[in-house]
Amino acid sequence: MKMNSYLRHLLTAAGIAAFLSSCAPQITRYRLEPVSGDIARIDGRSTTKAEQNNIGVVASFEHEDMEYVVFDIEVKNKTEHTITVNPSDFQYSFLDAGQDTLRIIQQNEALAVLHAVDPDYAASQVALRQKKEEKRLKTAKVINTVLFAAILISDASSSGKSRNYGEWRRNRVNHDLAWQALNVKRAVDYGTHANRMQKYDQESYRWQAIALKPTEVAAGESVRGLVYVRKNPGARYLNLVYTLPEEAAVPITFEQELVTTKASKAARR
Repeated sequence: MKMNSYLRHLLTAAGIAAFLSSCAPQITRYRLEPVSGDIARIDGRSTTKAEQNNIGVVASFEHEDMEYVVFDIEVKNKTEHTITVNPSDFQYSFLDAGQDTLRIIQQNEALAVLHAVDPDYAASQVALRQKKEEKRLKTAKVINTVLFAAILISDASSSGKSRNYGEWRRNRVNHDLAWQALNVKRAVDYGTHANRMQKYDQESYRWQAIALKPTEVAAGESVRGLVYVRKNPGARYLNLVYTLPEEAAVPITFEQELVTTKASKAARR
């Protein structure tokens, strides 16, 4: 009997564990592997290289960052003159399973070819959002001051006008709720401001310190950095082309896969 009871308990526990496991949050990640050029496994990542007219490109998928997929790219200048490497010179197209181009709607236009993020422009947009957020907080402070004064005047003027205990009690409860609501609004204002500014600081660091910047590359030298392109979960392939006007167009194709896994307990923490 004891053994049967133990087995029932074990089966019940196993059932609960299975149920909890099935309820675990799922995480969808992007996985991009190069399928063109000379491909090699370097430091655990698939890396490819291609070249045209003495302009070489070495590329691998680095990671995903919010709305972007990020590539670790090195451009090698094997010519006899200096070239300018600009991240916005990286053009990309999304392809379906048959490698037909997917057109993307941007600003009411269906575009087949897009440009990688220009980090200088992106950084300037972050700076504008930071200024707007500072103005929003200042406006919220002014509103909170006005509300504070209004509640204070109302509380002071009405506290001595109560004709009976019931009326006094209702008046006290209403004003207590008003003070609580104001305190909550203040906390939300400052919390929202702190969260947004932290996000903007991270974005600013990304564009100013991590992303590939426009660079003059002398003959025989190279430059390396991260290039950001927007995600598209509906694409099967991503065709990335480094274009140096009137000199070279170096294409690299990545196959894209969305991998869904359940978040581990450690990851959820």
